[in-house]
This record gives sequence, structure tokens and C-alpha cells, in this order.
Amino acid sequence: MSYLVATDGSTEGDEAVRYAARQAVAFYETLEIVHVLTPESELVDGTIVLPGEEAAVETGEDVLTNARSVAEAAVGDEPIDVETQLLTGRPATAVTDYADENPVDAIYVGHRGLTEEREQVVGSVAKSVVDKADVPVTVIR
Repeated sequence: MSYLVATDGSTEGDEAVRYAARQAVAFYETLEIVHVLTPESELVDGTIVLPGEEAAVETGEDVLTNARSVAEAAVGDEPIDVETQLLTGRPATAVTDYADENPVDAIYVGHRGLTEEREQVVGSVAKSVVDKADVPVTVIR
């Protein structure tokens, strides 16, 4: 079993990674860190193309590398098993689908992400994850 944390590389995402890492170590769980790529697709000569795909993947991998470092720093000398995964699609759906398809015990998300929109307390992705998930979701503020 494992704990799943979704991050977009924001400060709030890093806080969720720190919290989830401490929980994973405390309960001897694997920490799975995911980042969702959300490029806009277009049809070119009958084939779906994702503009900037290589750059998006590279940026996503950088987000995951940073998140792994954040998780390891959060637990100090404690051993932690960390796995990372790039997902694609709508963030809330991609995260909850991944949790449904894998042995995930809990999901952790930041209360807001990188978008400019500010909602009162919780961002739209966090709200959607809470609504769609079949496992407990912790929203980190």
C-alpha cells in the first residue's frame, strides 16, 4: 500500500509533499508522488499532437525531482521509499484514476496550486479530488 501526493510544483504542493512524506515514514508506507501534465492537444494531419510535449515532460520531470528532494529533506535521516509518476489529463481525474488503479491508502493535495484564480479556501483541483476519490483525502493548507 502507499500514500499518494499530487504536486504541481507550487509552494502549496511542496507543503503537501512534506506532510505526506512524514505520514508515509510514520506509518511505514511508500510515498508516491505524481505530477499531471495538462498540455492542450490539437489535430495535425489526422494525428493528435501535444504542442511542447518534450518541454512539458521535461518540466514535469523537474517538478518530480524537486518533490523527491522535498520529501527526503522533510524526513531527515529516516528512510523513505519514494516513487514518482508523470500522469496526463485533467488533474483531479488523473489523480483519482491513478489511486483507483493502484493500491493507494490515502491522497494528499495542496489547498491551491499555481493558477492565478483564488477561491475562498480550497482550489478547484483539491475540491474535485475530494469529490472523486474513494480513499481518504487530506488537503494541506
